[in-house]
Amino acid sequence: MRAVARVSQDGCVGNPVSFFEQVGGEETFHRIVARFYQEVKSDDVLLPLYPEEDLGPAEERLRLFLMQYWGGPHTYSENRGHPRLRMRHVPFTIGPVERDAWLRCMRVAVDEAGLDEAHRKQLWDYLEMAANSLMNSWS
Repeated sequence: MRAVARVSQDGCVGNPVSFFEQVGGEETFHRIVARFYQEVKSDDVLLPLYPEEDLGPAEERLRLFLMQYWGGPHTYSENRGHPRLRMRHVPFTIGPVERDAWLRCMRVAVDEAGLDEAHRKQLWDYLEMAANSLMNSWS
């Protein structure tokens, strides 16, 4: 579940609060993704997978995707259409080594984000699932 109901002081249930809002919104996702790409810059496995010398565009795409997925603005879809993550990653060989490197970099970013344990676990469970689902090579 990515949202919880808002309950006012009089007990009325309002619009749900998204995971995005619960963890601090855009600032939190900016922090996580920026830290992730700091790790990517020094990772011998991941860095060669990025076609752009400047990681800025990739950083923005990941940040916008995660923000949208977790209940934030739909800027990613407005700019790029449906996420189609598997299709977008087909040109890159993603096997166990690449998946593990990605998760290693993301683990640093998530662990340093200052999320409470429940939100950290929820985010991490999704990231592990996503990393596994994007694998297209098993060698």
